[in-house]
Amino acid sequence: MLAYAITGASGQFAPLVIDHLLARGVPPERVVALARTSERATVPDGIAVRQADYDRPETLAAALQDVDRLLLVSGSEIGRRIPQHTAVVDAAREQGIAHLFYLSLLRADTTPLVIAPEHKATESVITESGLPATFLRNGWYTENLTSAAPGYLAAGIIHHAAGEGRIAAATRNDLAEAAAAAMLTDQPESVYELAGSAFTYAGLAAAITDVTGTRVTA
Repeated sequence: MLAYAITGASGQFAPLVIDHLLARGVPPERVVALARTSERATVPDGIAVRQADYDRPETLAAALQDVDRLLLVSGSEIGRRIPQHTAVVDAAREQGIAHLFYLSLLRADTTPLVIAPEHKATESVITESGLPATFLRNGWYTENLTSAAPGYLAAGIIHHAAGEGRIAAATRNDLAEAAAAAMLTDQPESVYELAGSAFTYAGLAAAITDVTGTRVTA
């Protein structure tokens, strides 16, 4: 049976992927949760937790032993992601990972977003490694917007500089389910552009108004 490993197990995204793998019938003993600080990883019973610190390459090879498919959740430290991700890719190649899945950014190769270059560079590192790989290019998380709802409600307005620009957001849970589904599919190397239906800030304001009964504009 295949063994699946997910990095970032002490974060918000990886535990959701693990839950979806289990829900789709993967036995707990075939799932490995990887975390910089293993004690901080919150996972269901039966899941192995291993230390995998992007900044300590010596932890990575051991963490990836006997793993077949690896989901590399991108690091959160902007400016440090390329060397961190490269260390994981090198360890994955050393351990003979059968397939690498990378949590990238929506349209990473063309978007003008300032965080895109690190994702694009990581994709290049993975491609050059020769590892079979899938890029899961996630859009904006809905929670990035809904977590700010109390402030919108208090002010009665959403301040932004997007004009009529549209946001293709999706919930972490939906994107995590997509990642789990991809990890369980026997497929060639591929790129998935993953996002929800696009909306404007005016549409977001209207939705918040409708749900809460408090008028919010944008």
